[in-house]
Order: sequence, then structure tokens, then C-alpha cells
Amino acid sequence: MNYLYLGKQVVVPDQNIVGIFDLENTSQSRITRDYLAKSEKKGQIVTVADDIPRTFIVCCDKKDRYTIYLSQMSSANLYKRLRENTEIKE
Repeated sequence: MNYLYLGKQVVVPDQNIVGIFDLENTSQSRITRDYLAKSEKKGQIVTVADDIPRTFIVCCDKKDRYTIYLSQMSSANLYKRLRENTEIKE
């Protein structure tokens, strides 16, 4: 099992990652804004950014519990790290 570092000493197992999303581009959609607002009300959002977040990462554990991490790292950088650590091929 490989892990992905998200910031602030937070790492997640790569197998738990559902998606890595650019916050600026995806938050233009009302559906995404509603999803993030509902997730925040449920306490599912964890901020691992010291600055303005650039990316949100949706993770699911074995008990089907979702956690959304807000990171200041770019989605491209996180995806590159994930691809380097696993055998994801384009």
C-alpha cells in the first residue's frame, strides 16, 4: 500500500482516494458548491492547508465513510505524486 502526502503531516492511503479536484475550476459548478457545503455541515471536511486551499481530495475508508481534504497543493502536483507512487498510467 502506498500513501499520498496532502500537507500538515496528513497522509492517506492511495487506495482510499476517490478523486483529486482543482478547487478553482470545480467550485464554479453549483453542484460542487452544494456538495462541499453539505459535507462541511456533516463534519466531513478536513483542512490541511495553511494558506488558501487549491485542491480538494475525496477519500473513502473501508467503512464507506467519506472525508474531504482541502489542500494548498495543486491537483496536478498531487496527481503526479500519486502516479509516481503507484502504477497509474495515462
